[in-house]
Amino acid sequence: MMTGRRAPYLVLMLSLGISGCMVGPDYRKPTLELPQTFKEGAQWQRAVANPQGALDSQWWLEYHDPILNGLMLRAATANQSIVAAEAAYRLAQAQVAASRAGLWPTVTAGLSGSRGVGRSGSTTSTSNGSVEKSVSATLGASWEPDLWGLVRRGIESSQASAQASDALLAGVRLSIGGSVASNYFGIRQLDMDIRLLEQQQRINQQLLDMIQTEYTQGTASNDQLLVAQDELTSVVAALQTSQRSREQFEHALAVLVGVAPAQFSLAPLDSFAFKLPATPLNLPSGLLQRRPDVVAAERSVAAANAKIGVTEAAFYPNLDLTAQVGYTGSALGGLFSLPNRIWSVGPALAETLFDGGARTSAVKAAEASYDEEVANYRGTVLGALQNVEDNLSALNHLQTQAQAYQQIYQRNQQLFGSQQAQQKAGTVSRQSVLTQQLILLQTEQILRDTQGQLTQGAVALVQSLGGGWQEEPLTSK
Repeated sequence: MMTGRRAPYLVLMLSLGISGCMVGPDYRKPTLELPQTFKEGAQWQRAVANPQGALDSQWWLEYHDPILNGLMLRAATANQSIVAAEAAYRLAQAQVAASRAGLWPTVTAGLSGSRGVGRSGSTTSTSNGSVEKSVSATLGASWEPDLWGLVRRGIESSQASAQASDALLAGVRLSIGGSVASNYFGIRQLDMDIRLLEQQQRINQQLLDMIQTEYTQGTASNDQLLVAQDELTSVVAALQTSQRSREQFEHALAVLVGVAPAQFSLAPLDSFAFKLPATPLNLPSGLLQRRPDVVAAERSVAAANAKIGVTEAAFYPNLDLTAQVGYTGSALGGLFSLPNRIWSVGPALAETLFDGGARTSAVKAAEASYDEEVANYRGTVLGALQNVEDNLSALNHLQTQAQAYQQIYQRNQQLFGSQQAQQKAGTVSRQSVLTQQLILLQTEQILRDTQGQLTQGAVALVQSLGGGWQEEPLTSK
């Protein structure tokens, strides 16, 4: 027969014995049928999700531009979106630590004293009775064993949420880095546009002056004069558009690196060579699945799965174990002596008998939330596939366009050289040479714009692959 002294210890042993149980489903990554190849030609394989992959990638170094490298470093430390995402990640880590605290007992200590009028144990007499004094020192502990995995499922959920927050931080860094690179290359593209448009403006002004003279002499018509005026005005308007766009790109780049636009400027370059990193024919297997949005979506599924166990644990009884030891007496002197010692220990078992269906509803809600996160994850993966396909398609066509415009530009260089030679021979006019030079500048502008778009397209592909295509060792945290 169980004695009163042994009962608390037997309950404790029993609770420890069953605390390894966890209700709720164990997590399994949702299955998804994925194609073995990209439609636009690049091969790939399935990989394990890893949020750290994009964080360690320094893909911008492939462009070999020291100015871009400096802007990337400034953005990584001063961009406010990154600062906010880092704070959110620290918050998620703190929530994990708070969840783990539920596995351990709570220990409290107390020291109290009182003095009042009573009828016994007096030390000083009054007209109404005696004054009693009491001093006590106690140390208490309480613990709710995690019998059904409520706390451990909560830890699983908070850990997965922290990993999702980590992936979102990686996503913000990748997004900001991509925006810095795109804005920077956009500025360099506009630098060349402005240079070429200024040259076109000077040539159009010369042509207008020639036609104006011819019109005065009666050898050119009014229609020719109007056309020349329109061509000059169109170039002036296009130049204003390019200058405005450059200023706005510069303002955006200032904010990306964490400063006010008035405190930032980027000196223009008269010439700039766009360098396109070579895209491998076979993309490494770890790239698509390290995309921060894919990682975050998958970790959200894991968090939702653990919350099912949290809600299911509410159907099982809770066991609270409490213990207290201390000393109590009438004076501080001699308080910590054996006759003054007090202690207590005991379990408390509680279970909800009726809640109007609240627990059942909570489980159904958690299951529905899990199904929603699974669908979101699958949709995110499909969206990632589309994003990669779109960027590969854009690069394929832009490369063909750039090659075509390069050929057109080279042919116009030959035509311009031929016109110059004929002018020296006296067989063509200065006006014909200027007209051919104007065509050459226009074809160069189209070529440089296409090269700039191609470079920015490579940046977009880097982002869609989670931070580049280099095969790097992927390590989990």
